[in-house]
Formats: sequence, C-alpha cells, structure tokens
Amino acid sequence: MTAYILRRIGTSIVVVVGVTFFIYGLLHVIYPEPAIDVLGPKATGPAIQSWNLQHGFDRPFFVQYLSYMNGLLHGNFGFSWVANQNVTSLFAERWVRSAYLSGMSLILAVIIAIPLGIFQAVRRNTLGDNALTSLAFVTYAMPVFLLGLILIQVFALTFKVFNFEASQSLSVWHVIGDWHSMTLPIATLTLISVAGFSRYMRSSAIDSLAQDYIKAARAKGLPERLVLWRHLLRNASLPLVTLIGLSIPFLLAGNLITEQLFNYQGLGLLFFFSLQKVDYNTLLAYTLLGALLTVAGNLVADISLTVADPRIRLA
Repeated sequence: MTAYILRRIGTSIVVVVGVTFFIYGLLHVIYPEPAIDVLGPKATGPAIQSWNLQHGFDRPFFVQYLSYMNGLLHGNFGFSWVANQNVTSLFAERWVRSAYLSGMSLILAVIIAIPLGIFQAVRRNTLGDNALTSLAFVTYAMPVFLLGLILIQVFALTFKVFNFEASQSLSVWHVIGDWHSMTLPIATLTLISVAGFSRYMRSSAIDSLAQDYIKAARAKGLPERLVLWRHLLRNASLPLVTLIGLSIPFLLAGNLITEQLFNYQGLGLLFFFSLQKVDYNTLLAYTLLGALLTVAGNLVADISLTVADPRIRLA
C-alpha cells in the first residue's frame, strides 16, 4: 500500500510539473506583452522595455518559467498589477468562501444521490424511476447559469423565499449562517452534481443487485433494508468514489459561473474580473489551481478506492 501511494504521488508530481509548464507557456503565448495591458495601449516603447526589465519579462521564456516555479515553491503566486496586491493574499481572502460553496454542494449532492440512486435501482423501470431519470437528464444537460437563473426567478423573484444575491459578508462564519442568501447558490451546484451522481449510483446499484452475494443474502431471509445497507451500499458506491474525486475541478468551474451569477465574493468571481481586466498572474494562479485540484482529485480517488475495496490489486 505504501509503495502504491508513493508511486501515485511521484506520478502526480510529474504531471503537475508538466501541466504548469504547459499552462505557463500557453498564457505566455496568449499574452506575450503583459506590459501593454498594465501600462495601457498608448504606452511607449521605452516604457514597455523598462517595465519588462523591472519585472523580468525581458529574460528568455524558460528562465521566466523557472523563476515563477521558484516563487510557487515558496508560496508566491506573483503580483496582481490590477489589484495592486499579492496574488497569494488575494486568494487567502477568498478561498475559504469558495471552499465552503463547493464543499457544502458536494456533501449535499452525495447525501442525496446515494439513496436516490439505490431507490431507482431497486424500483427500476417503474413510474418513479422513469420520472426521476427524466428529471436527472434535464438537470444534467442544463447549463449552470440557466439553472441558477430559473431558481432565482422562481424562489427569489416570484415567491421571494430566498435572496437573489449570495451573502456579501467577508466573514465565512456569517456566510455559513446566512441560509437566506446562500441557499440558491448551493442548490444550483448541488442539483447539477446530484443529476450526475445519481445516474452513476443507479447503474452501479443495478449491477450489484444482480450479483450472487445479494441473491444469497436475500435467500438467507435478511430484511431488504439490511441487504441494501450491509451488502449493496459499499460495493455500489465504489464508482462514485472515483467520480467524486474527478468532480472537484468541475466544482471549481461551476464556482466561476455560480459566483458570478450570484455575485459571491469567491475565487470564481475573482477570476471573472481578472479575465476582463487581463490580470496576468491571477489568471495564471487560478488556472494552475484548477490543474492541481484535478491531479489531487485523481490521487485522492485512487487511494480512497483501494482503501474502500481490498480486492483491488496494487501490484
């Protein structure tokens, strides 16, 4: 087990280094002259050269990349010339709020999707299963912003149950307690995730119900509740473990749209404003964060899967 984990960590490090090189190079191609965006389109040649010299953009690309990686290893994501602030401090102010939005949505989605998928598997091809399947397909195919707009129209503007805007407080504890403002943003991400999770859970549960150990448990006269809880749940949830790990970067992307839609002061909204203002280092840091979460999600999913299912051979 230890050797497997070390191998996976080593592979992840190699992938992360490769991803950082690709993303840094791609952004460098898209924005080869950040000085123009910082100083303005009317900046003179000497001013641009002076700015490049001052910030190291006059050096060869590979030297710039190594310098940036050295800063990352020391926790320095660069400087935001638009916000006139260090990118690390910008992220420190917002990441907890984004983590709360993503984490709460993910937890609720798993809690809802697992029993929903099992219910559909046990009662497959019934009216209830067909209705839930249709609803899941509609929700899964719906863009995040459209689902959010529908929820705002119905529950904020028509019936005025919740607030159409997310909490504007900078205190995460106040945000957590403000259910009136945070229900719709969390519900938007949760419903999108539930639609996908429940479909995977239903398919896995149907396969597990056809296995011999389920038939043997039922033949012993065990109550259906114990059969589903003791024998079906753990084995049917294994594919969901991988899916949850892979959904982490999806939640980051969903945050971008949801936070902009509900004006929520998180990393997604920061990226949206940085994209409009061509904030080079903030864009780079956010993109790298998404790549790191993708690699970390895969790593956590693989390790969790081997812990949950001892039958998986690690050799």
